[in-house]
Amino acid sequence: MGETADSEDGRLGLFGAVSIAVGGMIGGGVFAVLGVVATIAGAASWLAFTLACLVSMCAAYSYLKLNAMGENRGGSVAQLEEYLDDATPAGMVGWTLLFGYVGAIAMYAYAFGSFAVALSPAGLKSAVPLGDALLRPAYSVLAVGVFVGLNVLGARATGTSEEVLVVVKVIVLLAFGLLGVWYGLNQNSIELGLAKIRQVTPIVMATAVSFVSFQGWQLLMYDQESIKNPEENLPRAIYSSIVVTILIDGLIAIVVTSLAAPEVIKAHPERALANAVEPIIGSIGFVIVSIAALFSTGSAINGTLFSAAHFAKGMIDDGLLPDETGRVEADGAPERTVLLLGGIAAVFTAYGSLDAITSFGSLAFMGVFGAMSALAFRERDHESINPIPPALGAVGCALFAVLLEVHLWRAERSTFWAVLGVAAVVVTLETLYFERESIVEGVDRAEAAVVPEEQ
Repeated sequence: MGETADSEDGRLGLFGAVSIAVGGMIGGGVFAVLGVVATIAGAASWLAFTLACLVSMCAAYSYLKLNAMGENRGGSVAQLEEYLDDATPAGMVGWTLLFGYVGAIAMYAYAFGSFAVALSPAGLKSAVPLGDALLRPAYSVLAVGVFVGLNVLGARATGTSEEVLVVVKVIVLLAFGLLGVWYGLNQNSIELGLAKIRQVTPIVMATAVSFVSFQGWQLLMYDQESIKNPEENLPRAIYSSIVVTILIDGLIAIVVTSLAAPEVIKAHPERALANAVEPIIGSIGFVIVSIAALFSTGSAINGTLFSAAHFAKGMIDDGLLPDETGRVEADGAPERTVLLLGGIAAVFTAYGSLDAITSFGSLAFMGVFGAMSALAFRERDHESINPIPPALGAVGCALFAVLLEVHLWRAERSTFWAVLGVAAVVVTLETLYFERESIVEGVDRAEAAVVPEEQ
């Protein structure tokens, strides 16, 4: 499939780049979001994942075309700065993206904690006050803390180890997926939800919720210098990773919704696959999937934290984040930045519900992907851009964002207010930082107008 990270110059080949992107997506799709999607769309969950992947493909097309046309190679912030020649919208999108990464880390940590609880001895669960209710957040926060420590120390999986981890995860998932299909066909229990396809609302809602799990490919935009022959391998890696993710998520979604009862999925949505395979090969299947989930979500926490910290470092260097958030002179990721991102993610994963975390992350990435698709559509006069994919990306993201809020308002009112509150805080912080000079000038004018009257 191409050269790997073992090439002479040490850069990632096509296979290594695909591995990084796939690893970031299947960890969230299968081990964190799948159960939440299944509770909404049921047997049609495979279609929800497919629609989200297709919209992500349109966003990826927009990113890649803008990247190839511009002078600055990079992701959302670099492209917005270049094409709009305005740091404010670029910075606000960058902040939104950072909070989206924090949400993704919290989501991976939530799933990690749940699987850790499932594998814990019964004696430990009974000995701990409140049992699972306390153990899950404790394991989740511990996982974030461990990977924060590793990133502070400068440790990160190499390209080769990442390839091995992803290959193992893909093999395990495909094996259980095919085994589940075989078992389901023998039991005459495979359900594709074809009758439910006519029920547009739950499928669209589930598509919106699943969006957070398809941000892994975007990490490659910030690692272009580490990819061998990026002009050729970057597009191939991104498109290939999205296709692989569609196939895996779709297969696993069919197996889970066919073999696991809805009440079982709803009880522990993050463990949906483990619960689905247990009837086939017994408790050993549950254990294998749970161990694979720990590795998958753990590596996703590590990789996302690493990339987010380096992304933030570039924003600090460009004046788009306060200098207090990290030192740009630091080798690798700034310690203060890693600690800040990890600390916020730890709070999210400890106190947030899985629904709230996934919904917030999905909204953040839909906002960013939609903005980039709109930017590519704005540049549609360029001969290399077909306006259809960017238009579909922009409209799809906007539509899904609105419908996700509608779904939360109708079905999960407390989650709606939690997500809205966090979003309001993020927008307020962005506005205060990027409009601080205008705000100060306005305050000064108001004071100058008031003081003479008082005198």
